[in-house]
Amino acid sequence: MPLTREEPSPLFAGTVAGTLRLLTYLALAMVLMVLDHRNGWTWRVRYAAAVVVEPLYRLAGAPSAGLHSLAVAFAERKTLTEENQRLREDLLLANAKLNRMAAVAEQNQRLKELLDTQRSLELNVQLARVIGVDLGPGEDRIMLGVGANSGIHVGQPVIDARGVMGQVVHVLPSTSVVMLVTDPAHAIPVTVERTGLRTIAYGTRDGNGLVLPDIPMAADVRAGDRLLTSGIGGRFPPGFPVGTIDKVQPAPTGMFLQASAKPAADLDRSEDVLLLHDLAEPAGPPAPASSVGPPEDLAMPAPAASSTSTTNTGAKR
Repeated sequence: MPLTREEPSPLFAGTVAGTLRLLTYLALAMVLMVLDHRNGWTWRVRYAAAVVVEPLYRLAGAPSAGLHSLAVAFAERKTLTEENQRLREDLLLANAKLNRMAAVAEQNQRLKELLDTQRSLELNVQLARVIGVDLGPGEDRIMLGVGANSGIHVGQPVIDARGVMGQVVHVLPSTSVVMLVTDPAHAIPVTVERTGLRTIAYGTRDGNGLVLPDIPMAADVRAGDRLLTSGIGGRFPPGFPVGTIDKVQPAPTGMFLQASAKPAADLDRSEDVLLLHDLAEPAGPPAPASSVGPPEDLAMPAPAASSTSTTNTGAKR
């Protein structure tokens, strides 16, 4: 109940007892202040109280701290997940670009090899792009992006930077089909580079290589020998690499040797090829034959001059 002016405060009462009580309180406060200033008792009391109260304070704030930690962890996990996803996408994109650059570099290298081959050959060649592959059962063929509109004709030889690939068998207005040398229906006259032996290389039934079934038993043929086009038949110019012999064994009939060879051309990897055009026939009469014999300064005197000199001498006598 609030005090009124008519009811004096018991602490500040006008009696002697109230005054003594006030002085006692003031003296006690002064003593505590002096002792606390000199000994630090109050700080020790506060420290002890804090030690007792701190666990309770932490326990009271645990739910709020836990919720905050969960929110932070969830946000960080979400951020890390999104960042990880972005990094994976960037890595996949970088790998795709790297693979594309490697493929472009390899393609440029093959084109460079084709251009070098074109420059080194004294033949009329045409660059063509492989647009399709037909590796059905019993046939091994590719499709080129040039046809009759580009001057392509049936029987035209096809090569790459490493060797003979095959020949054109079908021609359409804008495309053409090439039978590869590994096709079972293909045959090409070849010669063994080391010995000069002439024979014929056929495509195998599985379309993976070449076979030479009619080699004489006494022929000198061994693994590692290179096969070149012999030029017989007039379709393939001589001297082009066809393959390398990897195995020689007796034929099933026992009358011949049979050899298998690996094609020289990159049949399953070439994306650009060269088509050989027929050489133009020379116009006009043939050039005069060059003179034969030793040089004029080393030639012996003509016998006719010696005979005339002898005749004249005899006449004078």
